[in-house]
Amino acid sequence: MPREQREALWRRLASLLQDILLEFPPERWEGRGEEEGMQEEPTADSKHTVAVVDGVTLVSTVSLQVLQDDDPYSPLLEITRRLHDVLVSLPVSEAPLQNHIHALCEAWWKKGLQEKERFGRTAFFVSLQKSFILKKPGAEIQRVWRLHDVLLSLDYTSEENKQIIDLLLQCFHRPAHIRNDDGKRFLVFLFSWNVNFIWVIHGTIKNQLEFYSKPMTTHIAEIYFRAWKKASGEFLEKIESLCIQDFMQNAIFLHRSSPVHSKVRQIVSYFHMRKDCRNVDKMLYNLYRPILWKALSAPNFEVRANSTLLFTEAFPFYDPSESNEKIDENIQKQLDTAMNLLDDPHPTVRSNATLGVCKILAKCWELLPPTIITDFAKKLVAELAADSSSPDVRCSVFKCLTIVLDNALSHPLLEKLLPTLKYSLHDNSEKVRIAFLDMLMKVKAVRAAKFWDVCNMDHLLARLAIDSHSVSKRIVDLLFKSFFPVNESEKEWCNRCITLIQMNPMAARKFYQFAYRHTAPTNIIKLMLAIRRVLNSCIQVDCDMTDINDSNKENSAQASPALLGKDMAIVSSLLEVVVILWRSVSKALKQNEEAQKYTCAKFGSVMSKYFQAFEDERATVPLIQLASFMPPTAVPMFSCGVMSRLRRMDSGAAPTQYSQLLDCICSWGQAANILELITDWLTDSLPKKDKATSGRKVCIMETVEAKPDLALAYLEHLFSHTSTREKVLALGPKPLKQLHTVLGNWKLVLYSHLSSTTEHPKHASVETALNAFKHHGRLGAHLQHNLSDGRDYLLSLEHVAAWVADRVLPFLAKRSDDDSEDSEKSQPQPLAAEITESFLTVCRDVLLVGLGDETFRGQILHLCSLILLSEAGYLCIPAVLPILKEVANSYAPEDSKEPENQEDPTTVILGVVSNIFQKIIELLARRLRKDPEEGKQLCHSAVPGLTDFLQVAQLWDRAPLSGVFSTLFAVIVVEKRHLLQKIEHPEAVIIPESVDDMPPLSRILLSVILKSQPVTSAFLAEVCTSVDSEAIGNLVELAAILHVLAVIKHAGQSKAGLKSAAVSVQQQLYKHAVTFADSTDVQRVIYESSVKTLNEILHL
Repeated sequence: MPREQREALWRRLASLLQDILLEFPPERWEGRGEEEGMQEEPTADSKHTVAVVDGVTLVSTVSLQVLQDDDPYSPLLEITRRLHDVLVSLPVSEAPLQNHIHALCEAWWKKGLQEKERFGRTAFFVSLQKSFILKKPGAEIQRVWRLHDVLLSLDYTSEENKQIIDLLLQCFHRPAHIRNDDGKRFLVFLFSWNVNFIWVIHGTIKNQLEFYSKPMTTHIAEIYFRAWKKASGEFLEKIESLCIQDFMQNAIFLHRSSPVHSKVRQIVSYFHMRKDCRNVDKMLYNLYRPILWKALSAPNFEVRANSTLLFTEAFPFYDPSESNEKIDENIQKQLDTAMNLLDDPHPTVRSNATLGVCKILAKCWELLPPTIITDFAKKLVAELAADSSSPDVRCSVFKCLTIVLDNALSHPLLEKLLPTLKYSLHDNSEKVRIAFLDMLMKVKAVRAAKFWDVCNMDHLLARLAIDSHSVSKRIVDLLFKSFFPVNESEKEWCNRCITLIQMNPMAARKFYQFAYRHTAPTNIIKLMLAIRRVLNSCIQVDCDMTDINDSNKENSAQASPALLGKDMAIVSSLLEVVVILWRSVSKALKQNEEAQKYTCAKFGSVMSKYFQAFEDERATVPLIQLASFMPPTAVPMFSCGVMSRLRRMDSGAAPTQYSQLLDCICSWGQAANILELITDWLTDSLPKKDKATSGRKVCIMETVEAKPDLALAYLEHLFSHTSTREKVLALGPKPLKQLHTVLGNWKLVLYSHLSSTTEHPKHASVETALNAFKHHGRLGAHLQHNLSDGRDYLLSLEHVAAWVADRVLPFLAKRSDDDSEDSEKSQPQPLAAEITESFLTVCRDVLLVGLGDETFRGQILHLCSLILLSEAGYLCIPAVLPILKEVANSYAPEDSKEPENQEDPTTVILGVVSNIFQKIIELLARRLRKDPEEGKQLCHSAVPGLTDFLQVAQLWDRAPLSGVFSTLFAVIVVEKRHLLQKIEHPEAVIIPESVDDMPPLSRILLSVILKSQPVTSAFLAEVCTSVDSEAIGNLVELAAILHVLAVIKHAGQSKAGLKSAAVSVQQQLYKHAVTFADSTDVQRVIYESSVKTLNEILHL
């Protein structure tokens, strides 16, 4: 198109644009219904206007592309201005019109025409905004980078650019900008925009550093490094001094617990890792020189520890421009410093120095003189690995030696030194043993030495036999290929298994517990069947062990020849191994029905022979366990006799005699049979009422022969193990409800023992009846949890509570013989106390697992109140306290929405808890007065319950549970006040220094309070409240409070709360200054000692 036509076109477009915008300005395009406050749909006129403007924009953009250097473009400039105003007036969005105008402004900037700064600024500003709001901002970030030169035309100090500066800083908050390559280039460029902007960027990043993830922090470190690498002159100086050196100082002086310390270390470490780049060594040398060497000898150990990590990580420090002699001299000084750090008095510094030295050895082994390498290695192995003062240091040595082992040049030296560490396997710190084994695995992996030369196989097996899961797992990792060479034949697996058993049977069991982690279930089953073949050969003929233990390539210990058939210890161990292996692959077998049938058939065919041949007790246990893994049809001869064996079992049988049989019965799905047996025995053991033969209806009690003790032992086992309990509970409500009813009937037997003065020979023993009573409650709890939708079994427990209150508590009162005149020597009925305590224990467990509802809690608290009101109820205090703890723990402070509402159920229940606690404290004080020795024993038995209850009570800062601390405060002050009032001589006024100097009850209570920081703080808060309320009115009471505070001060607890309490006492104490100035000597001494104690606390 000729120039004249282009100009004519632009003029007409400018006129068209002007007319259309005057007729329908951009403010009306949005279709805002301002009067109604509603958004309206765009009208046909607005759509037409937008279409016209869009068309003008597209023509202008094409015109700009074909614009010649000497073409006049005034009309085109006018169009662009108007379109620019339209773009500025519209919100940022992805609408086509905005995109087209944005593209026009960008093209104008790139063309370098008049007013390019104005249009370029707008294009850059819009791109920056869009990069924040788009879900996929990659293309827009790329456009921001293309327009980054626009910033060079902007004035950093101008107010009108403040909005752009804020957006630029937001880029450092956006992961999309930080991760994107073009975004990274742009952020690096921002460091070179304006010198004053560098510090602002650095401050923004520091504020955001806590919230960066680890990968994001790496990107930030890269941005700093690239900005430093590209900078020069003043920019370089500012980046080094304001940013890099600031990070170095923070890495040294920040607390290790600081949330940003690890991020700062990560950024500094990035520079350390880039030491291979030009000028990095010189920069690190110059920036660290004024701060690092002072920090390495700072008094604060954290500063030394932090600087040690930096020093050893960035080693060596040198200026490449210096002479070689100077560089060597500096490096030697640094090596001496590293050696000195290994002797630092603080273990954290020694641990960090160990890590650093090992990194230096791994990185610079071939560059360091042999004497220095040997000195470092001996220092680590001979001294620090045996550092008795710190397990952390010993652990650090073994963890860090794995770093050295990565350098193959270290292997010859370490092969000589590492055997001296063999006893570290028996270190008393588990983490040291774990680190030592990790090092051994590294030795094995890199083939630096033979691990059994470093640590003898016998030591490894001994530790495997007795150590924790974490340690045992690593030993098995180490030894697995030695004793389970999967590439060898199955016969060789058996050989190794027998060798391991002969070396250490316990270790063998532990080894095969972890074997499934290292090989497929198929290999485990193959080993089981291989052991079966060995056991079969023992049944058929006594085979010589020589051909079985012909070799053991990786083990120094060889099994001696023996007759396996006659060595029942080895046979029993092999059976135990089979059981362990079977259990480890039980899930895999359940998923593969064919494999399970095959395995069961193979072992089932020989089980009867095993039972006949291997009659040793140790062999019988694994045989029964094996039978439990199979269906009863696979072991018919054994399965038919299990129930009869359980019936014939003696009453006093040990659990080991019946536990395996019960497991078998349950695993075979025959739990109903054993439950029926238990129910029958317990029913038959109950006393039967004979028909009355006289008018007085005398009841003659007789029992039938049964084994109630054994029935309860069976029941205990069934409900104590998850697998058997699930089988029993799966039987449904009918048999379990019947058993529950039978157990409940044993209350009659208990009552007969309570009401009788002599033991009836035909009655079941007291122990049996009490045991049945406990199981009744426990079974009720299980049934309530698993089989009841209502509260049937909670109601049953409430009925038992009523029975205890009506029938048992009367016997809890002290009884004396009729002929005895001294009722003080009479004793309460011990059985009544046992019944009450056992029932309260069951109720505590019900509350503990969250089964108790509001009604149940109320009933049990009522029972607790009745117990404490009975004459000898104090005996049950240790059992009542856990009830209070569980009831209080079932509520949270926020549950009580209206603390002033006395009708609120939570307030009512917790008010009862607070009152019962007050009664308990009163009973303890009374027993200490009446019988000090018995009172002390009672107080000590109540300490665990008191400790747990106060931990819960301290969570409440308002009534009613805050009254618990009011009670404690009152009783301690009253007891101490009573002692102070009895003092007659000034010399007797002594300030206590520990709880042992306090009166008996205060001693117990304060020892409980001081066990916990939160409880101590809650108690001190109560002291402040009570003193500020002016409830404490005289000097002696204030002195008593100060004695309590003195004890807390010497215990070093809650200094802030202590000072607050002291200030409250101070305000009251000075009121007595004039009053007691001329009083008696004792009062004056009390006042003076109180003032002295107060001053000591206030000046803490």
